Amino acid sequence: MNKKALIGIVIALIIPLAIFLFVNALPKAAIPRPVFYDSIKTVVKKGKQYTDTFWHHISDGKFVNQLGQEVKLSDILFSDSGRIIVANFFFTHCPNICPGMTQTMRRLQQTVTRGESVGDTMADYVQFISFSIDPERDSVAALKKWADRFGVDPSNWWLLRGDTTTIYNLSREMKLTVMDPKIDSSFPHTDIFVLIDKKGVIRARRDQFGNPMLYHSGDSTDMANLAEDIVLLSLEKNKKNSFLQGQLTTIAVALLIAFVAVGVFIYFFKKKEVR
Repeated sequence: MNKKALIGIVIALIIPLAIFLFVNALPKAAIPRPVFYDSIKTVVKKGKQYTDTFWHHISDGKFVNQLGQEVKLSDILFSDSGRIIVANFFFTHCPNICPGMTQTMRRLQQTVTRGESVGDTMADYVQFISFSIDPERDSVAALKKWADRFGVDPSNWWLLRGDTTTIYNLSREMKLTVMDPKIDSSFPHTDIFVLIDKKGVIRARRDQFGNPMLYHSGDSTDMANLAEDIVLLSLEKNKKNSFLQGQLTTIAVALLIAFVAVGVFIYFFKKKEVR
């Protein structure tokens, strides 16, 4: 093997690895972090202090969707194969923000769907849910009428009714306490969309001070962030899935060093043979 051929082989091996290391070193969008915790436990192991945070998981519940189907949150949560949830609260007699929120959710659903491969009809890693805070008046027929009015795609978007206690408890878990719309029909709920991971843990971005940045449906920037965060959260891997998880950079560096070492060895070996 002549010198030029050897240099060509080494370059062909090194350049892809160098590009990978460069791209891997670029700043990456942060996966949205958990927001609410139940407790923090501090333990000492081998003389070192560790802190474990126990994040709050939303409760399960039984509901009926706009198609009259009985569903549970555990049908889509609490497993590695489950779906991410984007949730909000509304009611069909809402005189102000609910129509706009529903239109925004529809645009969000379409945006995430369009990000899928050609031929896919929905993003099967996310479930959109709109909880009615007025289940007495929001019958299945009323929910279906609302869904038809706004073109809700039921493939991954449910309008849900359930007992009042369950609905209101969920809103408190999400820190979005709602009020009875029959008593206060002005603004009995917020315009916030909630992002929930497969384990039932609420997620959000953080600002420079570490404060959660919630997703307001009336803010176009928040909705763009939410669309991005849905995808980012879908890419989050379970660390137990593979022993190579998080080791790609180390492997790439090791391969790069190995290729250089082999190249140098071959070069000097051939040079010695010539002598």
